[in-house]
Amino acid sequence: MTWPRILAFTLCAAAPLAARSAEEAPARSLAATCASCHGIEGRSASRDIPSLAGVSKEKIVSDMKAFRSGSRPATVMHQLARGYTDAQVDVIAAYFAAQKP
Repeated sequence: MTWPRILAFTLCAAAPLAARSAEEAPARSLAATCASCHGIEGRSASRDIPSLAGVSKEKIVSDMKAFRSGSRPATVMHQLARGYTDAQVDVIAAYFAAQKP
């Protein structure tokens, strides 16, 4: 293999990873706001606060809607949930669902 072919192969192989990282960046930024309570990447160290890593997107979205409406009691989540749009909740939920518990 020649140098140009090696370079081309390397760039092509790395392109999907770069695209995924670029797509993941906004999700990581939104999810980072949850880290102080739910842990980094959604892995809580507290018995009182649930981990979000690996929880289905549908469950997280449903819980956030319940917090937002007040149908699920909470100490602070009902206030925090109101600060996100539906689109942001979808992004956050997809991010945590993709994390390993």
